[in-house]
Amino acid sequence: MKTLEFLILGKNEAILTILLRLVNANENWNAVGFSDENEAQDYFLANKIDMVLLSSAIEDHVEKEFTSFCLKHHPEVEVIEHFGGGSGLLQSEIYHRLHLKGKL
Repeated sequence: MKTLEFLILGKNEAILTILLRLVNANENWNAVGFSDENEAQDYFLANKIDMVLLSSAIEDHVEKEFTSFCLKHHPEVEVIEHFGGGSGLLQSEIYHRLHLKGKL
């Protein structure tokens, strides 16, 4: 299985750190995190991202603009809004999206 590349955007540094740890715990997943949407956009354009996770403390307009940006530049990317609920919920959300895309 190919390694899935994740970009995580979140303004709460503690939660961002936890999400990075949880995603990177899977040997087939690789995540990079950002708290600044402009830096995240630059990284997104320079790298092949499979999934974008939007975490907590992102303003509504930033969430919408960043999602639109990602889908405009890479329509196949999966954007998941994850605002808590523990590691089990996060993994379920990711696996659900992979299943829907036929990647499982």
